[in-house]
Amino acid sequence: MSDREPPRRRVPAPARSVKPGGQRRPGPGARPARRPAPPRARNARVIRLGSPRPRLRLVSLALALVLIAFVVRLLQVQAVDASEYAAKAEKNRYLSRTLAAERGGITDRNGVDLAISVDANDITADPTLFTRKATKTDDAPEQAAALLGPILDKDPGDVADKLRTKNTRYVVLARRQTPQVWTQIKDLKSTLADRAGAGGAVNVLAGVLQEPSSKRVYPNGELGAGVLGWVNADGKGGGGIEQQLDGELAGKDGEIRYAQSGGRQVPTAGSTEKPAVAGSEAELTIDRDIQWAAQNAIAEQVEKSGADRGYVIVQDNKTGEILAMANSPGFDPNDLSRADGGALHNWGLEDAYEPGSTAKVMSMAAVLEEGAATPATRVTVPNRLHRGDRLFKDDIDHPTWYLTLNGVLAKSSNIGTILATGQLGRTQQEANQVLHSYLRKFGIGSYTGLGFPGETKGILAPADQWSTSQQYTIPFGQGVSMNAMQAASVYSTIANGGVRVEPTLVRGTKGADGQFTPAAKAKKTRVVSEKTAKTLAHMLESVVDDEEGTGGKARIPGYRVAGKTGTANRVDPATGRYRGYTSSFAGFAPADNPRVTVYCAIQNATKGSYFGGQICGPVYKEVLEFALKTLQVPPTGQTAARLPVTFTP
Repeated sequence: MSDREPPRRRVPAPARSVKPGGQRRPGPGARPARRPAPPRARNARVIRLGSPRPRLRLVSLALALVLIAFVVRLLQVQAVDASEYAAKAEKNRYLSRTLAAERGGITDRNGVDLAISVDANDITADPTLFTRKATKTDDAPEQAAALLGPILDKDPGDVADKLRTKNTRYVVLARRQTPQVWTQIKDLKSTLADRAGAGGAVNVLAGVLQEPSSKRVYPNGELGAGVLGWVNADGKGGGGIEQQLDGELAGKDGEIRYAQSGGRQVPTAGSTEKPAVAGSEAELTIDRDIQWAAQNAIAEQVEKSGADRGYVIVQDNKTGEILAMANSPGFDPNDLSRADGGALHNWGLEDAYEPGSTAKVMSMAAVLEEGAATPATRVTVPNRLHRGDRLFKDDIDHPTWYLTLNGVLAKSSNIGTILATGQLGRTQQEANQVLHSYLRKFGIGSYTGLGFPGETKGILAPADQWSTSQQYTIPFGQGVSMNAMQAASVYSTIANGGVRVEPTLVRGTKGADGQFTPAAKAKKTRVVSEKTAKTLAHMLESVVDDEEGTGGKARIPGYRVAGKTGTANRVDPATGRYRGYTSSFAGFAPADNPRVTVYCAIQNATKGSYFGGQICGPVYKEVLEFALKTLQVPPTGQTAARLPVTFTP
């Protein structure tokens, strides 16, 4: 083998890669080859992107405007109108609810309840709980109304309308419902809730609620309803004493203010409360037992006589206190829905009518007081008397009567009264003026002083305006009108020795503090002298005790009774013409030491007799006898000195 090195083999260099298209890939350290520009299409447009700066400026401006608006609104809410919005927020957060004051009761003179307030409930609802969203049914209001209508005695359609009320969470379905009504609703709600819990029907009464309230109750039903009146749906007095003394009886409502959320009270947020002040209790002069006797007697006679209506008044003639004021037909203030609208009155004070012969006592008082005649003065009474443009007569045809002035009153002669009052002046005009002055002093043409709602003062024209016929009819009670209380007051004035005491119906009030405040003392007015009054009392006895008198049915064994009958033509309110009669009887007892006055009147009797002595005399006797016994008034034991009724010519 040779010492010479073998020849080295030449290693070929790695081949350079070649890109498609014939270009070689550069090796390490080689300068990158410039990329060839893509071929341009012939006539192609070059699209260049716009600058983003304008768009950014526009967006920034919009955001700035929004932020400025928020800042301005924030400044308005928190700075400019801060107090106003705070007040609105406070208002929406807090709710106020009235706390109704308990209405004061009404009692009779002996403390017997005539009107009281008892616990009741206002049935309310949240309309939002009757929507489809809350109940998952479209007719939830109708379903609830169908259940509630019979219980509340309401039309289901009206109830459903209230339950569909929008934009409120509070509606009143019925006011002043008894606890029994709410118990029925609660039981029904509980039953529906149990069914809903068991997968049954939805509880459509879930949104029915209640609020404590009170209800006016009249324990004696119709007794004294015309005097007491009633309370309307708003809790206000709607008539009678309830209306007259509403301010004292109603008291003052309170208020509670509390935080709420979602219509519910927030217990932890606290509350402020202004307590309600209960109303005062009113004590009337009425005696419940005497009121019952009067109401029972007049109701029976009105029905028996087929009359339109009637009234009885009983008065303590020494104090002027009204012991009873009864009307028939009456009404039950506990259920006005069944009452006749025409009966919702105290007709003894609201009805103005021509009294007839019971007014003759005022004419006789004027004649005696003026010294124009005495009870023994002789009066020749023909069967007919021509005066002015009319021919006057008595209630019956008769031969010429030879009567004393006492006999004129006892036999209730219209002609005799015209002749007697004609002596009051040198002329008829003077006589008219004198008689008018006495009628006014007796209270005719003026309010009684009771201040009772709806009271009429009657009609008494000035003397210089009396028509030709009125000059002769007014002395016997036609052509002048008055109410029953005015008529009773006339006889109480005679019984009280000629002093008129304004009638009173309220003895006083007792406040929430238990302090009794007596009513103001009644006004007293001297009308005629005590001598004239006593003489008239004796003359009125002749009407009842003498066989010639017209009031024999009013006699009470053991008592001396003074009275006067009345039968007058009655003006029909519908036509303004005379139709039917007003029958009446008035008087007092004991005649020689008077204590009680009773007046009875019946309008338009259509069955049996219509004469006052025949249909009102028995009522007068029944009521007067009961009142005397109730008040424990004993007979005086004195015998009446009979005055002559007739004379022999």
